[in-house]
Amino acid sequence: MPLTPRLGLTRPLAAALLGAICTTLAAQTTAPTPEIYTCIDAKGRKLTSDRKIAECVDREQQILNPSGTVKARIGPNLTAQEHNDIETKARAMQQERTRLEEDKKRDRALLIRYPNKSLHQKERAESLRQVMLVKQAAVLRVTELLAERGKLLDEMAFYTKDPSKAPVRLRQQLDAVAQALAAQGRFLADKDNEMARTNARFDEELSRLQPLWNMNAAAKTAK
Repeated sequence: MPLTPRLGLTRPLAAALLGAICTTLAAQTTAPTPEIYTCIDAKGRKLTSDRKIAECVDREQQILNPSGTVKARIGPNLTAQEHNDIETKARAMQQERTRLEEDKKRDRALLIRYPNKSLHQKERAESLRQVMLVKQAAVLRVTELLAERGKLLDEMAFYTKDPSKAPVRLRQQLDAVAQALAAQGRFLADKDNEMARTNARFDEELSRLQPLWNMNAAAKTAK
């Protein structure tokens, strides 16, 4: 006896239901689509496989869809040292990016402060002039100390045969003048170094500013 009447289904509806069940069962038992791995090995060969490719463990591999599009990428298997090398390189690159950004900020600030060469030269001259004024005052003090020492030495000439007989006051004054001259000598040397540092700073700024001025001039000409 046919089953259809018992289920209350018409023959066409039963057939459709049976077909849907068969389709579902077939889909559940269908084997999954195999993954396709591909890479370029160390010899430049393009390799393809249904599993990870041993010849490409040191390089990137791609997993492809059946259509040939890239489904995923697998990075190379790295040793601990290789990981460290990559991290070190990444840090170095970040530091370099930071340095370049700081350089750009510094260049922008310099260009705002010195929009042209004449202003830069003017400030250099003023900075050197200030140092020179201080240096001139020190030179004047050295001249005064030398004159004072000359007078003291004239007094000391009376005790040439036996300097130990010279008054304590006189010897102390000579020592004080000698120490003051030494201090002024160090001070003048420091001012010379300061002038050298000032010139070096302005020279370094000029080397950075000149290309910026040139670019600005070219941009204005292009307009």
